[in-house]
Amino acid sequence: MKTVIEGSHAVSYGVMLSRVQVVSAYPITPQTHIVEKLAELRANGELQAKFLTVESEHSAMASCIGASSVGVRTFTATSSQGLALMHELLHWAAGARLPIVMANVNRTLGAPWNIWSDQNDSLSQRDTGWLQFYCESSQEVVDTVIQAYKISEKVSLPSMVVLDAFYLSHTFEPVDIPDFERVDRFLPPFEPKYKLDPKDARSFSGLTPPDLLTEMRFQMQQAMEEAKSVILQIDEEYFNIFGRHYQLIEPYRCDDAELVLVTSGTVSSTARDVIDRYRDEGKEIGLLKIRTFRPFPSEEIKKAIKGASKLAVIDRNISYGMGGIFAEEMRSIFCNEKIRPTVFSFIAGLGGRDITQQTISNVIEYTLEQDRPKAEIFWPDLRR
Repeated sequence: MKTVIEGSHAVSYGVMLSRVQVVSAYPITPQTHIVEKLAELRANGELQAKFLTVESEHSAMASCIGASSVGVRTFTATSSQGLALMHELLHWAAGARLPIVMANVNRTLGAPWNIWSDQNDSLSQRDTGWLQFYCESSQEVVDTVIQAYKISEKVSLPSMVVLDAFYLSHTFEPVDIPDFERVDRFLPPFEPKYKLDPKDARSFSGLTPPDLLTEMRFQMQQAMEEAKSVILQIDEEYFNIFGRHYQLIEPYRCDDAELVLVTSGTVSSTARDVIDRYRDEGKEIGLLKIRTFRPFPSEEIKKAIKGASKLAVIDRNISYGMGGIFAEEMRSIFCNEKIRPTVFSFIAGLGGRDITQQTISNVIEYTLEQDRPKAEIFWPDLRR
């Protein structure tokens, strides 16, 4: 069914089509429309799920952990301070190897108070053991939610589906909503090998001594590494049924590019138009959109931008005292390479500020003009 919906509702339909059995959430702007729509779908009978209204985001994740532990498919959504409040339990969910799926609508963390978009909330959770997918469009959102359940249930790790506040969550776009029949063919019912069951008593997440903990962390790392091939395999299965695929990264006009612009999320759409303009001028510039942040697609990135001498990374986030988080990831994967591109780090779009075509052009022009970065970070939209 082709329809025009907002990005938040694309999440909701993805959850419904995945036949989620427990939804638990606490409202926080700008993710509220996701669970409001799910409540509406539940009320009219389209969503067959328990809907738990709880007193905090911490409780929402605790409810999902409990429900997932007994073998049912679960979902929650949050943003910003709500995600930060969940932080403790994100470790519990991943360490318990539970395939929970959560949507996070990127919103600035306080202080100061701000309800608009940047990525520091989700990237602050990068070491919790959750898979992370950064979406560019509402179509990608609905498809990624459905894929995330199959991926998570295959590797036994939770998934975070991430989308920009307002630019995507509250913007209306045409979206092809899949039908239940084809989704059911793609995503079978969740049947975990181990679950809490009084008829088959087991203990989960108990006190673990030092002689076992390292091996459990090793297994989580193995699952993360396995997830790369699983994501690609499941993406191919999805393409065969629905005709759409996304993979780990999306290179655009990178084959002969000397300079590659690196983006994530909605800014990727704006950047493509800018890249096309530079290409029309005969300049060899490409774009690399990173969709999957965890696991980080190191080898795929190296292959996609082979031959580029410069990378200009636009980060809608900052790790204070170091710089852009995506830029640091890019530097790290090339540190042992004999021939490696020079990485230029740009911080832009914090707190919901527009990353315009002019901003992107400023990034490109600066990178073209310099042999080496004059500073560790460049702020192309800083107002002085």
